[in-house]
Amino acid sequence: MDQHIAALRATADAVHASNEGIATAEVTSIAYANALLDVGRKEEAGRLAIINYAPRGDREARLKLTYLAAYLIATGSTLTANEMNSLLEAPRGRASTSVS
Repeated sequence: MDQHIAALRATADAVHASNEGIATAEVTSIAYANALLDVGRKEEAGRLAIINYAPRGDREARLKLTYLAAYLIATGSTLTANEMNSLLEAPRGRASTSVS
């Protein structure tokens, strides 16, 4: 989760720098676009690592779902069908538990 948060902050910083005109003055627009794409890839990788993480207990499962809910609310984004299925699958070797 820390890596995902760092990637989100890097994305926000890059966009903020562009809005302030700092990034465009120091690098070309192509280099800036490539840097932003790289940051986006790191964010996606971090998000997928969290989605695919198999919690080791109820506490971790709740923490994972709370983090993802906060992320989705804060960003206004949604999960793909594959991401949702990954979240809903019960980890191997454990019975499915209901969340109340």
